[in-house]
Amino acid sequence: MSTSLTEPRSTFQRARSATVLLGPAFVAAIAYVDPGNVASNISAGAKFGYLLVWVIVMANVMAGLVQFLSAKLGLVTGMSLPEAVRDKAGRKTRLAYWAQAETVAMATDLAEVVGGAIALKLLFNLPLLLGGVITGIVSLGLLLVQNKRGQKPFERVITGMLAVIAIGFLASVVISPPSASGTIGGLVPRFDGSESVLLAAAMIGATVMPHAVYLHSALARDRHGSPEPGPARARLLRITRYDVGLAMLLAGTVNLAMLLMAAGTLRGREDVDSLESAHAAVRDTLGPAAGLLLAIGLLASGLASTSVGAYAGAMIMEGLLNRTIPLLVRRLITLIPALVILAIGVDPTQALIISQVVLSFGIPFALIPLVHFTADRNLMGDDVNPRLTTALAWLVALIISALNVALIYLTVTGK
Repeated sequence: MSTSLTEPRSTFQRARSATVLLGPAFVAAIAYVDPGNVASNISAGAKFGYLLVWVIVMANVMAGLVQFLSAKLGLVTGMSLPEAVRDKAGRKTRLAYWAQAETVAMATDLAEVVGGAIALKLLFNLPLLLGGVITGIVSLGLLLVQNKRGQKPFERVITGMLAVIAIGFLASVVISPPSASGTIGGLVPRFDGSESVLLAAAMIGATVMPHAVYLHSALARDRHGSPEPGPARARLLRITRYDVGLAMLLAGTVNLAMLLMAAGTLRGREDVDSLESAHAAVRDTLGPAAGLLLAIGLLASGLASTSVGAYAGAMIMEGLLNRTIPLLVRRLITLIPALVILAIGVDPTQALIISQVVLSFGIPFALIPLVHFTADRNLMGDDVNPRLTTALAWLVALIISALNVALIYLTVTGK
C-alpha cells in the first residue's frame, strides 16, 4: 500500500523538478515570433496561400537543432558562444567578429522596435516615432527585471508575453479555420517563381536568428551552471532537449498560425503589402476582435523581442570583448539606430526588409562556429556531437546560409 502511494508521488516530484528547470529556450524562442516573422509569414500566406507551409515546418525543425546545440555548448563548456569565439580567435578577429555581431543586433532591434511602433499605432493611433520610444522604454523596464531580479523572473515575464503572442495570432485561426487539405498539401516542398524563393528565405532568416543562437548558450549556462560530466549533466541535457522542443513547438505553431490565417483569409488580396494593411484586412474580414487580438500579439512580440535582443547584444559584447557596460547604455546602443530610421520617415515595411537582409549576413557567423565547437571532442569531451548530429548540423548551416545568400541577392537585384 505504501509503495503504491509513494511511487506516484516520487514520479510527480521528478516531473515537477524537471519542469522547474525549463525556461531558457522559451526566452530564446521569442526571437522566432518577432515582427520580422509576422511580416514574412503573412506575406507568404497572402501571396502564395498554403504553398510555403513546409518552410515553416522545416525552419522550426532546423531551429530546434541549432538552439539545442547552443544550449549544450553553454552547459558543457561553461562558455557562451561569443566567449568560445573569443577564446579561439586573435584580437583583430574578435573585433571584426564583434562588429558584425553588433550590427546584426542593431538590425534585430530595428525590426522589433518598428513592429512595436506599428502595433501602438494600430491600437492607439500613436506616431511611429513616439511608439518606438515607448517600445524602447518598456523594453528597458523588462531588462531592469532581469538586471535587478535575476534570470528566473525575466523568464517568467517573457514566457507570459510569449503566451500573449500565441493567443493574439492563434485567435484568427480559431475564428476562421484554415483548409485542412490546403495545409497538408503545403507540406510538399516546392516553389512558385523567384518571389516565393525570396519569401522562403525571408521566413527562414526571420526564424533562425543569429542573436538567439548566441544568447541561448549564455541563458542555459547562467541558469544551470556547467555541471561536471556524469548523471547530473546527462539529466540536464535531456531536460534541455524537452525545453527546446516545447519552446520550438510553441513558436512553430504561432508561425504556422500566421501563415494559415493569411492563406485562408487574405489570399489574393492586392492590399496586403504591410503589417498595417494586413491588420486592416484581418479586421475587415474576420471582425474587430480578430484585428484587436492581432495588434495586441504584434505589440507583445515587439516589446518582448526587443528586450531579448538588447539582452543578447550586451551578452555578445561582454563575451567577445570581455567588457560590461551599464544597462541604459547597452539599451541605447541598439535602440538609437531604430529610432533614427523612424524619425527620418523610412517606410516601416522597407525598414523590416532591410533588417532581414542585414540579419542574413550574420547567420553563417553564428552557425559555423557553433557546429565546429560542438563537434570538437577536445572542447566537449564525451558530450561531443555524434557524427550523425554533426552531419545534420552542417547540412542545416549550409541550407540556411545558402537561402540567406539567395535572400540578399534577390533583394539587392530586385529579381
